[in-house]
Amino acid sequence: MVAFNRVILAGNLVRDPETRFIPSGTAVTEFAIAVNSRYRSKATNEVKEDVSYFDIVVFGKMGENCAEYLSKGRPVLVEGRLRQRRWEADGVKRNKIEILADNVQFLGGPRGSSAEGAPASAPATEAPDDDIPF
Repeated sequence: MVAFNRVILAGNLVRDPETRFIPSGTAVTEFAIAVNSRYRSKATNEVKEDVSYFDIVVFGKMGENCAEYLSKGRPVLVEGRLRQRRWEADGVKRNKIEILADNVQFLGGPRGSSAEGAPASAPATEAPDDDIPF
């Protein structure tokens, strides 16, 4: 039997990332994103909006980068897989579906930039005319 578990989501952080370290010293960063979707109601022909919230878990250096550079409201693209966590609290069995991220892409401009939707880029430098080899 073939199994496939892959998720790609784009959304905005609903809270600042939180990082902890497991005994091996590996960083574990957690945050949540909101993903908006629109649809047209067949009954009223009205455009409706729906928001879904997803918990994201990121390990290692990528998680540390998320904690350093991301904050509430920032747009991201997350690629990963679904993971079901199970535990027991006060005699009650609980479970939670979360996304274990393989890749997190920071969208929008640098933090605090006025061009929020524009990609960050390094300033172009011009080569002096006397350094051109031809």
